[in-house]
Amino acid sequence: MTSGAQMPDVAVVGFVEAPNVRRTDGTTNGVEMLVPIFAEVLEQTGLSRRDIGFWCSGSSDYLAGRAFSFVSAVDAIGAFPPVMESHVEMDAAWALYEAWIKVLTGEADVALAYGFGKSSAGDLRRVLALQLDPYVAAPLWPDSVGIAALQCRLGLDAGFWGERDMAEVAVRARAAAMANSRAQLAGTVTADELLSAPYLADPLRAHDCAPVTDGAAVVVIAAADRARELCDRPAWISGFEHRIDSGQLGARNLCAAPSANAAGSAAGADGVDAAELHAPFTHQEIILRSALGLPGSVRVNASGGALAANPMFAAGLARIGHAARQVMSGAADRALGHATSGPALQQNLVCVMEAG
Repeated sequence: MTSGAQMPDVAVVGFVEAPNVRRTDGTTNGVEMLVPIFAEVLEQTGLSRRDIGFWCSGSSDYLAGRAFSFVSAVDAIGAFPPVMESHVEMDAAWALYEAWIKVLTGEADVALAYGFGKSSAGDLRRVLALQLDPYVAAPLWPDSVGIAALQCRLGLDAGFWGERDMAEVAVRARAAAMANSRAQLAGTVTADELLSAPYLADPLRAHDCAPVTDGAAVVVIAAADRARELCDRPAWISGFEHRIDSGQLGARNLCAAPSANAAGSAAGADGVDAAELHAPFTHQEIILRSALGLPGSVRVNASGGALAANPMFAAGLARIGHAARQVMSGAADRALGHATSGPALQQNLVCVMEAG
């Protein structure tokens, strides 16, 4: 863009997620999951591969177990025509942020972000220990569920929430997921039924933890008039922000999420009708509701959220996609999509979308 030129409005115009399942057959490069959803989102928007000006993916070599695993996934795009492509080694919500910047700066008028993860290929709880501080925490190999249990215990002991509050989050998530054909866990349960189950990692039970999930998601964004051509009711991105808390677990209050609060404030989270929160544990939804200042009237995780399906490196992107879908369908006029990365809600990204 020329100096002083106004940046274009950008909107989400398409979203598709793969069926979320406990285990998929095939390789770990993601192609099998991506090809069908690429075809579906292109049909949904009326676009061809040639129309996509920029592609950006989110995945992890640690999860796949080999270097440059995302390069194999590019096979799902196709060898021709050549494309402008990039990758982030984290949830694809951050790939969408990079794609958004490309469109804002005029380098593309249509961009596609996708994420994929075959969590069943390894021991996810152990793999996620590799994201910890490499000097103090990672050598101890504390697994992701154990760290979340420590966070939860702090909140319980402080009286910020109770085990029944956590169970009610799971009840709502599974009930909401019944309307999501691609959710992994759905159904009608009661809090008493869930609380009768044994602990998985005290004070967390199985229902408090997101399931291990294989899956993928894709979101298409477009600029200004192009978005209006592709979608009857685009979800215009009015705010998109990312903040980070300390990676040192002992250097921050684990019962709060100041980075989520800061990202929400900067993105303009006030006044949303609906929110999709990337909360892999029940107590983390409670933390995020508070950090983002969401009143009880806000519809949270109508898709079931991460507790219904948590494909690593795609679940955050899916939260933005589901939030955008509510705007595009007319179910909401203003919606918030949230993604997290790192231990105990260390990193938080907030995307606010609204009808035009």
